[in-house]
Amino acid sequence: MDSGANSYRRFLEGDRNSFTELVAEYWDGLTLYLTGFAESFSEAEELAEETFLKLYTDKPRFSGKSTFKTWLYSVGRYTAYNFIRKRRKIQQAPIDQFYDISDREDIEKNHIQSDERRLLHRTMEKLTPDYRQVLYLVYFENFSNTETAVIMKKSERQVRNLLYRAKGALKKLLEKEGFEYEEL
Repeated sequence: MDSGANSYRRFLEGDRNSFTELVAEYWDGLTLYLTGFAESFSEAEELAEETFLKLYTDKPRFSGKSTFKTWLYSVGRYTAYNFIRKRRKIQQAPIDQFYDISDREDIEKNHIQSDERRLLHRTMEKLTPDYRQVLYLVYFENFSNTETAVIMKKSERQVRNLLYRAKGALKKLLEKEGFEYEEL
């Protein structure tokens, strides 16, 4: 049993400190993953908060069919889709356009150390959401194709094809930026 599943089990048994461990362990990665669904980084943080709030209040059952991280990212993805659905219905004014992107850089610095990785990350933002998602899950979060398929609710074959096309699209964009790479 992985540490996330163990912490979640302890939380369900009444140990509130273990929930803090979950948030500390998975907050940054989940937030960065959710930027693929959000219009801004602050919105991605709200989605991450909503995901953890759902765990805290609803206490959904973790079956153990996948790793805890895979299950958590699936909950986050479901939360993001519900949020997007509601946003389309409401058609609210885009307040988030006033947020400064600089707060995004603080977390990126923790995850992306070199200039090449920063360029890679910025170039990935130009990709379609599915391409960005599959690349992020496989290469940044080190999920297997099987786990990525579970999170994205696609078959493994679809994930392999999506990954192949995403790498090709990313390679073309990086070449336009003048990026020299060893292998992609």
